[in-house]
Formats: sequence, structure tokens, C-alpha cells
Amino acid sequence: MKERCPLCDTLSQKFYEDMQRYCRCPECRAVFVVQEDLPKQDEEVERYELHDSDTEDRGYRKFVSPITESITKDFQAFHKGLDFGAGTSAIISAVLREKGYDIQNYDPYFHNYPELLETQYDYISSCEVIEHFYNPAKEFGHLREMLREGGKLYLMTDIYDERDFGSWYYKNDPTHVFLYTKETFSWIQEQYGFKELFIEKRLIVLTL
Repeated sequence: MKERCPLCDTLSQKFYEDMQRYCRCPECRAVFVVQEDLPKQDEEVERYELHDSDTEDRGYRKFVSPITESITKDFQAFHKGLDFGAGTSAIISAVLREKGYDIQNYDPYFHNYPELLETQYDYISSCEVIEHFYNPAKEFGHLREMLREGGKLYLMTDIYDERDFGSWYYKNDPTHVFLYTKETFSWIQEQYGFKELFIEKRLIVLTL
């Protein structure tokens, strides 16, 4: 079984199979679910609704703190931001708005305001979202276009580090259809023209 990588379009071979089949890209080093095994939209939404927590939950706030603390360190309240894939709770915006930050929410299911995708931002956050991309080439291209020069893209996802894939918990969520390695983010940096790449545990920051 071979399938083209949805990020870099490289022909990729079968890598692993359980409830879903996965290929591994030899170019960008991503692991992805084959197209025939992608979840249906209603299955996605049902799963996403299980993910979100109360915005007052201290554990949830701590979980997103790598992004929120990085934004407050790098930008001031008047800078314009977007939380891309905000989910039902929009926790990142809730935390930042408490500090007076100007940030909007976009989510194709829960905050579907497509007009927000037609402007540019100083920073964009996307927490536990990019692993759900069916078409990462298109999505990263759009995220890149929405950033102003000098802007930053703040991402959070668990990065595959060559551990035993079969025992890796992160792939057990059927909506995690595109999984990244550090090499994948280096490829994204070069391909989409980001000047800097910073990775610390689950936090990834790309700077134009």
C-alpha cells in the first residue's frame, strides 16, 4: 500500500495498521492515516465535543499555558491575534482576554466565522488542532498567509519521537490523522518561509 503525503505530496509506504492504516513519509517524516480510513465529519465533531473543558478549570488553563504565556511574553494586548481551531470552550482566548488581549476565535464547527480568515494577524495560536488536518499543505499555506511579517504561529501537539508507534497513546484518538516529527516541522519551516523554529516539548513556535 502506498499513498501520497498530504503535506509534501511524496509517495509514502505503509507504516502501521490497527483500527486505522498509517503511512510514513520519507521526505517530511510525518505519519498519516490513509484517506480511506479518515473519520467522517459527525465522528469528528462528537470526539471534539469530548475534548473541551470548562474555561475555569485550573488544569486546563495549565495545559494551554505554554501558548498563553508565550504570547503574553512576545506580544502586547493591542496586537491582533487569532485562535485557529478554538473548540467549544475557546480557552486560549478566554485566558488572554482576561489580560485585555485582542484575539478572535475561529473553528469550522464551533466558531465558524470565515470572514476572520480573510485578514492578517500578529500571532495565531492552534492548540491540539494540527494533528486533525486532513489537508495540512492547504492549512499551513493559509496560516502562513494570515500572518503579518514578523508574526508568530504558536502550535501545540504531541510530537512523534520514534518510540514504538503501536504503544504511543496519541495515535489512539481516531481523529489524530496527521502526526508530526521534529523533521516535519523543519520541513514546514523551510517550505513555508518561516525564519525561525522553536520546539520545547509540545510547544512549537514558527516565526516569519
